[in-house]
Amino acid sequence: MDIEFHKKFKKSLNKKDIKIEKKFFKILKIFQEDQFHYSLNNNALTGKFKGIRSINITGDIRAHYHESKDKIVFLNIGSHSELYS
Repeated sequence: MDIEFHKKFKKSLNKKDIKIEKKFFKILKIFQEDQFHYSLNNNALTGKFKGIRSINITGDIRAHYHESKDKIVFLNIGSHSELYS
């Protein structure tokens, strides 16, 4: 399955500390092996985020993605307050 990064995701990731960026790519490897690995806390969102899923990067940092038949697109990354307010 192909993985792509939305321009908003790239912009948000570039604004994060280098430690967050490194952690994301470490988590991405786990994600590629098993999307539903327990450490990712992968869950479907509801309401205005219906159709989007969220995974843990750190305690407060989450990454949102959308999955179609042939690809996964990471949409945004940020803290809970950045993503949901």
